[in-house]
Amino acid sequence: MPKISEPKSPGAPYAYEGLDRVIHEKARLGILTSLVTHRDGLGFKDLKSLCGLTDGNLSRHLKALSEAGLVELIKGYEANRPHTFCKITPQGHEKFVEYLGVLERVIKDAATRSAKARKARGNPGRRRKTAKAALH
Repeated sequence: MPKISEPKSPGAPYAYEGLDRVIHEKARLGILTSLVTHRDGLGFKDLKSLCGLTDGNLSRHLKALSEAGLVELIKGYEANRPHTFCKITPQGHEKFVEYLGVLERVIKDAATRSAKARKARGNPGRRRKTAKAALH
């Protein structure tokens, strides 16, 4: 389990500096999650299917991740057809684990603040009535 990182700026506890923009994009997060769970790597078609992306979207995001040093792309041929194999790099794995630590802090902060707000309202765990529900 990754260590939950502390905020870099005590004056801005919700800045979450560790939410790397390269990783944080939805498609890239899915790609890295797929590759982390398949440490030996995945073929382009398998990765495309797991992430629900088009060829063009997957290619564009893989390029960004590759340029950041987070994934390795191995191009070759399989049955005389071009084939791209994708694998997370050691640096990519390390950055992904760090990123998850920051996400854990986001969740912890949100849960803590939400619980404090409910307690301050005097309604721990109870939902407030909507205006429509109050009329019935």
